[in-house]
Amino acid sequence: MIKPIIEFCISNLASGAQKALEQLERDPDLDVIEYGCLGYCGKCASTLYALVNGEVVTGETPEALVENIYQFLEENPMF
Repeated sequence: MIKPIIEFCISNLASGAQKALEQLERDPDLDVIEYGCLGYCGKCASTLYALVNGEVVTGETPEALVENIYQFLEENPMF
């Protein structure tokens, strides 16, 4: 089974997304990856975000980001 890929920018983790990453890492059905930079600097400076299967998902808080990621995965199944 191919798992959804959740990618985080290390700068965004420092801005508050770390709690979201830690929560998502506990889900064995997700592949969670950290990168030095994902190239979304404007988005990174203004909100918490992650790339979910290559698509930007945002949230105002770590909890909202996690909720939005799961919502995105539900609305956009891989298969």
